Amino acid sequence: MGDYLEGSLDRILFSSWQHFSVVVQCLILAAVIAVGLAVLVYRTGWLRGVADNVSAVGLTIPSFALIGILIVPFGFGVTPAVIVLTFFAALPILRNAVVGLTSIDPALVESARGIGMSRAGILLKVELPLAWPVILAGIRISAQMIMGVAAVAAYALGPGLGGFIFSGLSRLGGANSFNSVVTGVVAVVILAIILDLLLLGLGRLTTSRGIRV
Repeated sequence: MGDYLEGSLDRILFSSWQHFSVVVQCLILAAVIAVGLAVLVYRTGWLRGVADNVSAVGLTIPSFALIGILIVPFGFGVTPAVIVLTFFAALPILRNAVVGLTSIDPALVESARGIGMSRAGILLKVELPLAWPVILAGIRISAQMIMGVAAVAAYALGPGLGGFIFSGLSRLGGANSFNSVVTGVVAVVILAIILDLLLLGLGRLTTSRGIRV
């Protein structure tokens, strides 16, 4: 294993950076989409139900199958990987954003309206900041989930560490096949831990101390 790591270090580091980068970019895109949808639906009961059902049903779709389906219209490469990662990342964030926005005390909203704040001002300065801890919890869940899904995306020749896993599995029993699989799996776990710590730090920096207390 030591010899394998030494000989493949550059490739491991490059693939790790690709993996981390595509996960973070898809996570940001998913957060923007999911929070935007939550803002549109959280005040309407039946739309909240639709969003909740979509989130629940969407998570039952096998990621490997969805990637295989997307290869047909988009071919191999980054595009199907990004679509799948963004799709799965958006689901927990959407659910948490709706829950966070609907759980805000109506008295706080009425107080903000009473002092003359506009609808947009209430959303941006009252509702979203209060819902942020719940939204961030959804983002952390999505980050851990799609970190693994990104490895599966290597089936569509997507970027990242999945190439080590699939390469090793395809020649299991051959030279360094086991080392390749273990390297990919361990590196994904390490990246997942690093990203979660970064998101935890982001939460401490962006959540009001009053809300944390």
